[in-house]
Amino acid sequence: MKHTNRLQEKYKKEIAPALQKQLAAKSSMQIPRLEKVVINLCLGEATQNPKLVQTAADELTTIAGQKAVVTKAKKAISNFKLREGMPIGARVTLRGERMWAFMDRLMNLALPRVRDFRGLPPKGFDGRGNYNLGLKEQIVFPEINYDRVDKVRGMNITICTSAESDANGKALLEALGMPFRK
Repeated sequence: MKHTNRLQEKYKKEIAPALQKQLAAKSSMQIPRLEKVVINLCLGEATQNPKLVQTAADELTTIAGQKAVVTKAKKAISNFKLREGMPIGARVTLRGERMWAFMDRLMNLALPRVRDFRGLPPKGFDGRGNYNLGLKEQIVFPEINYDRVDKVRGMNITICTSAESDANGKALLEALGMPFRK
């Protein structure tokens, strides 16, 4: 038996039918749904100390519950002392069960712990229903052991939806419980 997350259950039972009515969708396949969540972490100081990338990747693995991939520089930029192929960051793409679990933790545990949090800006949509948000510190996640953190790092989280427009994507994320600013 496959285990389903409580957010996924809520989506199937309550949110999807409500969205179908709200967006006047004829078919259940027209309802926007989450496709994937990509968490990206880039380290500028990795050019001086390549070992930093591995600790950042380990922290990202802890947060996501899935092994993070170390990303390498595509181009050499001499002003930043960056050579092609140098490790400069880490990223992880979550789908399915882990994606739902991460979204649940992000909305209910991590975002309320952000300092001076007044809601997410609604400007983070890209025109195709996907949403980008940046976190300034990784310590808002409860999985991170605060005593072991060597440096506070930010990350970019991209939430990819099947929505065709920003309005539909926003309707989906609001229904899931994403706290947007009014």
